[in-house]
Amino acid sequence: MKILISNDDGYQAPGIVALYEALKTVADVDVVAPEHNNSAKSNALTLHSPLYVHTASNGFRYVNGTPADCVHIALTGLLGYRPDLVVSGINNGANMGDDTIYSGTVGAAMEGYLFGIPAIAFSQTEKGWAHLGAAARKARELVEQLTGPSGSLGQGPLPWLLNVNIPNLPAEQIQPVRVARLGRRHAAERVITQTSPRGETMYWIGSAGAAKDEGEGTDFHAAAQGHVTVTPLQVDLSDHERLPWWQQQLRA
Repeated sequence: MKILISNDDGYQAPGIVALYEALKTVADVDVVAPEHNNSAKSNALTLHSPLYVHTASNGFRYVNGTPADCVHIALTGLLGYRPDLVVSGINNGANMGDDTIYSGTVGAAMEGYLFGIPAIAFSQTEKGWAHLGAAARKARELVEQLTGPSGSLGQGPLPWLLNVNIPNLPAEQIQPVRVARLGRRHAAERVITQTSPRGETMYWIGSAGAAKDEGEGTDFHAAAQGHVTVTPLQVDLSDHERLPWWQQQLRA
């Protein structure tokens, strides 16, 4: 099995190093990741400036671009082969609810999915990398489960895209996998303003809002109970339920 790993925290982040060390024991693994932190870059591609690929001393390749850039160029010529699985992470902090729209971690995995390759985005639920080794082992276990003889990599509809959040807990305290839907957040906090040394107003995006829809069945609820959360994602943004209504409103 061949796996491509990327992330949004950058090629030197502890999360991607831990994920590589865990997965290299079960597959042939290549890492192509951003040179710098690219959190919240979603699916952005760089179209108006060149991209450069360099190789670090540990063999990781890094790109002066976004997470989606990394996976895109890897799959369209850099690797020279088609991987069986694209894996992104392990992210420094949760990607649940509305976060998945903005997430560069999810964006990297989604780029693989758009190329028809099964993909997984891994995140820890809290920042700081606590119990990262346990999270990496849980990630490997899930990959082995999905790619083994009875796994879904060789069965059912392909490709698929999974968003996975792992609690920052010792391995023995992490609860079993729960398949959950995305929750929702309240609106983000107010923008933060500061004055630059030149007297200009600077704006900083405020913190994400608190969980709004966090009831049973959501990723927020399952994660709060210490479970590994798995949410199958799709790219189709069509509002299928309201298509007939719009057809009535806009009919000639």
